[in-house]
Amino acid sequence: MIEALLPLMSFAFVSSITPGPNNIMLTSSGIWFGFRRSVPHMLGITFGFGVLLAVCAFGIGELVVALPQVVLLLKAAGCAYLLYLAWQLRRMGVAGTGERALQPMSFGAAAMFQFANPKAWVMAITGASAFMPLLHKHAGWLAILIYCLVFCAINLPCVSVWAGAGAVLRRYLERPLWRIGFAATMVVLTLYSALAIWL
Repeated sequence: MIEALLPLMSFAFVSSITPGPNNIMLTSSGIWFGFRRSVPHMLGITFGFGVLLAVCAFGIGELVVALPQVVLLLKAAGCAYLLYLAWQLRRMGVAGTGERALQPMSFGAAAMFQFANPKAWVMAITGASAFMPLLHKHAGWLAILIYCLVFCAINLPCVSVWAGAGAVLRRYLERPLWRIGFAATMVVLTLYSALAIWL
C-alpha cells in the first residue's frame, strides 16, 4: 500500500500546487476579499474536484472525454468563464472597483467549475489511470475512497497557499502603479489559461 500511496501523494502535490485556473482565481480572491472570505471558494474546489476524481476513478471520465461534443462543451464553458474573469480582473487596477464588481466565488460555483476546468480533468484522468490499478490491488473497492481522500487532503492545503498568497499581496498593492502592474499580470495569466484550454 505504501508503495502506491507515496507516488500518489507526490503527484497530488505537484499537480495541485502548480499554476492553473483554480489557483489564479484563488490568488485574485485572496487579494480582493482576503483569506477568510475565500474559504468557501477553496472548499468548493476541493469538494468538486473530489467528485470529479471519483467519476474518473469509476472510469466514467474516460467515457466523457471520448465524446467530442462533450469535450467541446467543457472547453467552451471553461474558456468563457476565464474570459469573463479576465474582463473583471482588469478592474483590479482601479482602487476599490474590483471588490464592488465581484463577490467571492461560492462553494457551489467553485465545485461546479471543476467540471469545466481542463486542468482538473487532466489531473483526475491521469491520476486514475496511473494509481487506481495499484491501489485496487491492495485495497479492493476501498481503493476509490482512499484515492479521493488522499488527493483531496493534499489538494486543499495546496490551493489554500494561493489564496493566502493573494491575502498577503493585498496589503502591498496600495500603490496605484503596483496595483495596475499586478492587475495586468493577472489578466495576462488568465487569458493564457483560457487559450491553453484549446492547445
